Order: sequence, then C-alpha cells, then structure tokens
Amino acid sequence: MASKTKYDVLGIGNAIVDVITPVGDDFLNKNEIVKASMTLIDEARAQNLYDVFPPANETSGGSAANTIAGIAGLGASTAYFGKVADDGLGKTFAHDLRATGAVFETAPLVGGPGTARCLIAVTPDAQRSMSTYLGASSLFGVGDLDEDMIRDAAIIYMEGYLFDRNAAKAAFVHAAEIATAAGRKTALTLSDLFCVDRHRHSFLHLIRGHIDILFANEAELLALYETEDFDDALARVRDDCLFAAITRSEKGSVLLSGDDTVHIKAAPVKAVVDTTGAGDLYAAGVLYGLSHDLPLAECGRIGSVAASEVISHYGARAQTDLQILSGLGANG
Repeated sequence: MASKTKYDVLGIGNAIVDVITPVGDDFLNKNEIVKASMTLIDEARAQNLYDVFPPANETSGGSAANTIAGIAGLGASTAYFGKVADDGLGKTFAHDLRATGAVFETAPLVGGPGTARCLIAVTPDAQRSMSTYLGASSLFGVGDLDEDMIRDAAIIYMEGYLFDRNAAKAAFVHAAEIATAAGRKTALTLSDLFCVDRHRHSFLHLIRGHIDILFANEAELLALYETEDFDDALARVRDDCLFAAITRSEKGSVLLSGDDTVHIKAAPVKAVVDTTGAGDLYAAGVLYGLSHDLPLAECGRIGSVAASEVISHYGARAQTDLQILSGLGANG
C-alpha cells in the first residue's frame, strides 16, 4: 500500500497546542474541571484556566496530529491537515509538527479566533482531564483540503474531535469520497465519549457510508451502539466497516478484519504516569502496520508498544525512538 503513494497516512484533525500539568483532585474540584473527560470551553474560560494552571509543558498536540507524529516516528511518510491562526501558537504548532517530518501546509486563519489550545490536568492516578478551546481549529472546512494530497495518501485518518461543525462534517465526507475514488482507505477515531454522545447518529452514518477503518476504546464502542454487551458491539462494528481496532486499557486491544479477530495484550510499563495520547499512539502503531501491509497481530503489537511508551511520561508525544522500541529498526 505504501509503495504506491507519496504518503503512508494523512491525518485530518484539530490543530491544538497542548498545555499539560500535574495537579491534585482538589484542583479539579476548585476549578470545576470534569475529571477524565474532555470539555469544550470558550476563550475567556481558557484564559482563566491558563492563568491558574501550575507551571506546564506546552507542545503541539491534537489527537490526529499526535497520531501523525507517532507514525512519522515509526519511519513512515505522513501529512496533516488542520487549521491554526496566524499567531505565535500557530507558528509553534506548525514548526513542531514539521519537525517530526510530517508535511503540513494548511493555510493559517487570518483575522479570526486564535490557535486552539487544550489545557490538560493530569491527576496522580494518571487520568487526564481536558478543557479545550477550539478557536481557529474549528473553522476547518472543505476549502482547506488538498485533493491531490488526499489522492496521494494510502490512508486518510480523521479525528472525531473535529466533527462538531457542519463545515468539518462536509470536509470529512468530501475527503472520504476523494480517497475512495482514488482507491485509498479511510479511517476514523471516535476520540471521546463526549463525541460519541454528541454525534452518534452522524458517526454511524459516516462509518457505514465512508469509513474503512475504525478506532475506538471499549466505552466509546459500547456507547456508539448503545449496548452494554462488548461481544454484541464487536459483531455490529464488524458489519459496519472493513477493519476495527478497539482498545481496552490494561486488557489490551481487539483487532477485527473480516472474519478474523486478534486479541493483543497491553505492553508492560513500569508506571503509568499520564494517559494523554495513549489512544493516539496506539492508532499510530496500527496505522503504520496497515499502511505497510503487516499482519493484524503485528499491527496491534506495534500499537501497544507505542501506547506503552507515551503513558510512561507526561505529554502525548513519544520521547524515545519508536522504531527501535517497536523492533522495526532504522529502516522501518
């Protein structure tokens, strides 16, 4: 798959700068932050929280961008579409993502809201509680798609977090149609329970009509199909797309392709420090494997290893060489 295209994976998502800091549960309560979830906030709330945040690590983020950075770290060719503003944070985002080797050429927004930011409070139990100001990122639309780049990517990977405005929904459908017409594969991550509850019927319509590869965690999958039976949810998602990868935290993950089912154990980690980016890096490993036509079990293994690396430290980007860690070697 990869040899026939310029890019192994092209991601589409919210272009966000992550602000990550360790806090106690008392900080969450005092500042009315919903634990272990993602909450959308306005610019005023974002500024107020930023002002009271303890010293933090600021880095380019966004779910799909984290995945693209992970895939690039595994040695694949990547590209990304996402909207930033023509401001300092926007320039930081672009520089950081391009530094991974990813191609990022989306024109910045001029004269509108600022670059998006996600304030991530990490408690001692490694749970992350996210307060997200979408800013310029939410204004992504069909006009921001480069159709030639889509045709030249083996897999188009779309982020559920972005699926909140009609313009973004239209962009997802248009990108999927271009990819399918070019014989490429499309992928979607459900991103968060918040997204599933908000967009369940639209997600199902998109998945059944336009998506080949679905990523979700167990809770998101159960919510998507409004069931408490995991096996029932697996049977239903098998009918809805060609491939699905479902994460189950310490239980590992399940990969489905046609009639095949592969169970992957979670990779060992000395201590779970911060779960931010775990699903993003898992998706990176699996997408790397799929774009290189690797067996299902190997796709899942690489995803599990990448996820274990990112939860061992603060932040949603790998801090060690993923090619070496996953046993791929310098040549991928």
